[in-house]
Amino acid sequence: MRLLGIIGYLAVLLKAITESWIDVVRRSINGKINPQVIEIESIINNPTGLILLSWSITATPGTLVIDLIPEERKLKVATISPRSREDIVPFEPYIKKIFD
Repeated sequence: MRLLGIIGYLAVLLKAITESWIDVVRRSINGKINPQVIEIESIINNPTGLILLSWSITATPGTLVIDLIPEERKLKVATISPRSREDIVPFEPYIKKIFD
């Protein structure tokens, strides 16, 4: 189960990085930048899983984790434009499979 989680995680992460990179380039050119900070409650219980989730969000262009509250499983994320929770953490279920 963990191997499938790792493979799924890597595939979804690479897809998210590619799509976000294209979005950031477009927004840099057309100037449609509307930064915001949102709070996300994670479904991951494991502290190491939360750190991997934080890193994954930060590695995705246009997003940055600015605070992690592991006791509450909450992350504060700065984004270059308004995004849904699903757009920010599409790899979360795969991380949960790996660590929980």
